[in-house]
Amino acid sequence: MIKGFLTVGTWTLLSRILGFVRDILIARFLGTGLAAEAFIIAFALPNMFRRFFAEGAFNMAFVPLYAKKLEADGEDADAFARDAVAGMVLILTLFSVLGIVFMPALVFAMASGFADDARFSLTVIYGRIAFPYILLISLAALISGVLNSNRRFLAAAAAPALLNVALITAMVLVWQFPGLLPMATPVPELIYGKALVWAVPVGGVAQLAFVWWAAARAGHRLFPRHLPRLTPDLKRLLVIAAPAALAGGVVQVNLLVGRQVASHTEQGAVAWLAFADRLYQLPLGIVGIAIGVVLLPDLSRRVRAEDRTGQQEAYSRAFEFSWLLTIPSAVALMVVPLPLVSVLFERGAFGADDTAMTALALMIYAVGLPAFVLQKVLQPLYFAREDTRSPLRFALVSLVVNAAIAIGLAPFIGWPAAALGTTLAAWAMVWLLWRGARRMGEVARLDARARTRSWRILLAAAVMGFVLWVAMIGLGPLFAGPWRALALAGLVLLGIVSYFAAGQLLGAVRLRDLRGALRR
Repeated sequence: MIKGFLTVGTWTLLSRILGFVRDILIARFLGTGLAAEAFIIAFALPNMFRRFFAEGAFNMAFVPLYAKKLEADGEDADAFARDAVAGMVLILTLFSVLGIVFMPALVFAMASGFADDARFSLTVIYGRIAFPYILLISLAALISGVLNSNRRFLAAAAAPALLNVALITAMVLVWQFPGLLPMATPVPELIYGKALVWAVPVGGVAQLAFVWWAAARAGHRLFPRHLPRLTPDLKRLLVIAAPAALAGGVVQVNLLVGRQVASHTEQGAVAWLAFADRLYQLPLGIVGIAIGVVLLPDLSRRVRAEDRTGQQEAYSRAFEFSWLLTIPSAVALMVVPLPLVSVLFERGAFGADDTAMTALALMIYAVGLPAFVLQKVLQPLYFAREDTRSPLRFALVSLVVNAAIAIGLAPFIGWPAAALGTTLAAWAMVWLLWRGARRMGEVARLDARARTRSWRILLAAAVMGFVLWVAMIGLGPLFAGPWRALALAGLVLLGIVSYFAAGQLLGAVRLRDLRGALRR
């Protein structure tokens, strides 16, 4: 399982690095102005529904059912997957058409603060171009679920990088060939925005083609052999998916609340939150996604085999792995947010004020980073048992927490209320998931090794945080000059060395364990 974590995490890291390159270019060419905010909201629309349909409800219901069929009869499992593909194509094609037709209403629901200025009409145009991405990426997510259930993690983990390649290529082409996309009004940021939004469906096609090819090479022929039909297996899938869909909808409503609050404050707030989100998504993606992808099918097989010892082992190692990498990441983002944002984004249309505001949002998100990752560890305990109703109830509570904080505090502290609401709602969700899992018995309790190492990891991260704080003060002048990138690299290296050195001394991490996992 650790080998699976490392495979998915490594390829996710590559995708996130490309995502940073993409965001650096967006900050450079679009800044935080009209085209940037329009693209952020337009791109968020298909991604929001993707998490609702594919990575949320459908995948959380599909993977356990498919994994159990795989244990019993591999051929029957692929027949089930083909039926699921046919059903998803039908549903999401209709949904895409409706989304394009009613795009003004969707944009208003996402950012009603745009309604009184030019951002609204531009977001509607961008949204109609980008929205079909939901069909492509949802199908890619389903096929990735097939690959992951068969312990073939590489292609599914590498596919997201193709979208970033498409977006980066689009901006570089416009940069090198300014006349590539002629417009009536040659405003540079609008030209880059147009190139970006057309690259979204192109990237979706590339992702779907890649995982489809990988599945075919692995012997999984998933092209539907008949028109969509409601088989008993699909009925069971829908019954399990319905509560998960509602829970996924609640999570997206939490994001929606944040964007709505930000859209009614000063211009640029939506972009500040988005750029901060990209930074904390790096550790969340590498650790959280890796754990979610690997842990769910593994737990599903162990539940079917009634292997309670194996279930506790899988849960404990997933917790330990997430805690080991997430806690130092959260501490670093809280201690040195300003140098990170400045070096990565402050250039061109992205100014010093944008850096300060993005760094503030990043600090708030960093407090919630461990909670976001722990959700990925706790939720598979429920989904592996085909229990999607409990997470729904917990998600509804987190929605109330988020809305109360974000909307209630916005008149007093402005747009940071959106980030604060998201963070506190994440911790509320973790507490509810943990409390609910106690009734599962020993399988949902950490073993002695995980309990012992968890507090030692906290101490090692605290040592690292102090070292980073002192070093940031010492390197302060360098961050204002041409050597700022080198200074940041030195800060990152110092943080890594100090954390693992402290961890080794305190017994929080055993380097020989990591070396063994890497060799495997």
